[in-house]
Amino acid sequence: MSPGIPSRPYGYEDTNVPKTQLHTNQFLASLSRADYARLAPWLKPIVLKQGTLLCEPGDVVKQVYFPHIGMISLLKVMQSGKAIETATIGHEGAIGIMAGFGTYTTLARATVQLRLTGVQIAAVPFRKAAHESTALQKLIVKHRELLLFQTQTTAACNALHLIEARFCRWVLQASDRSDIDLLSLTQELLSQMLGVRRASVNEVANKLQAAGIIKYTRGTVKIVNRKRLKTLSCECYGTLLAKTAKILQQ
Repeated sequence: MSPGIPSRPYGYEDTNVPKTQLHTNQFLASLSRADYARLAPWLKPIVLKQGTLLCEPGDVVKQVYFPHIGMISLLKVMQSGKAIETATIGHEGAIGIMAGFGTYTTLARATVQLRLTGVQIAAVPFRKAAHESTALQKLIVKHRELLLFQTQTTAACNALHLIEARFCRWVLQASDRSDIDLLSLTQELLSQMLGVRRASVNEVANKLQAAGIIKYTRGTVKIVNRKRLKTLSCECYGTLLAKTAKILQQ
């Protein structure tokens, strides 16, 4: 455990963040006591429903989001209006942290893909805290590096791996971020995230259900056999987990 991570959760009586939620986000958990104290008075608990739009490309970042449970998707939007997922962010990261270095405009659409609980902070106090702390600046860069790696990996995965393997990888990532095995996932959502037709999603889901790996009903996916799901997933699932752990432990 690095010097900046406490051996047990700690909190501050002047924050509105529920004690049960303190430091369930790994970005916040990596902060020293002093750096967390800079943010604590401004952190506000949030609950965002699935489908909530956080920002569009070109928007000025006004809020920084730290997920505890749930998942945010970043999507590349084409001129036709079609979009495909380029990265996902859960409790290991945050959205909007580059605002710590100054006024920042977003490059992607960010939407809540799985119901999210967490905390948020306005960009202005977050930027002030970053200007006061070299350690916080380094943490922002570290998480930016992680996001870049995930974006590169997702691009390669979409181009090179079969739909079934990508489907398994996505469902596993979604389950990890939500800490549950029953996920609210429609065909439409999965087809957009994977960049494939809805019919292809339905075909893969039915195949996995017939094999006893998932239970697939209208609007939900339940993991029945996680071990088999991991076996059928592409290498990207394990690669992203390993890279995330390595970067966050540096």
